[in-house]
Amino acid sequence: MAESARIILQNKPNLEHLPIYTKGVCDCQYCAVGLMLVGYSLEICLKAMLIMQKGIAVYTADEKSYYHHRLVELAKFIPGLSTKDIAILRALTHFTLWAGRYPDPGSGRVKDADEVFSLAEDHKITAKELFELAARVMRHTTQVAENGRANA
Repeated sequence: MAESARIILQNKPNLEHLPIYTKGVCDCQYCAVGLMLVGYSLEICLKAMLIMQKGIAVYTADEKSYYHHRLVELAKFIPGLSTKDIAILRALTHFTLWAGRYPDPGSGRVKDADEVFSLAEDHKITAKELFELAARVMRHTTQVAENGRANA
């Protein structure tokens, strides 16, 4: 999924055939899908690491507590996450919950859309930092696997 996200985000969609008023919306949604895939890839990786850390039986017993897409919650065990890292995960969570799937957050959640922009602006989040964090989280899998072998 991370590779799919990279391909999407590095390429510009061909929207020339669309009416002028829909091009902007479609371009934004195209980018949102790429960010959703980044978020989903991190979610899968984090849940896999939780399975590796806890073992299948313990994870299965607690499985319902992981039926969500909240990346900050899932990443609590990753050491050294900075305030900016947490902001990136919070922003990506919006894309896993709604921004990559729907054009708006839904009734009663309009402030969720504002938070995506606030997080990006307040923390000056760049695409490079987003992908660096994703790579760092995914690299942590090696540490989790090594710890699992040591405890086996």
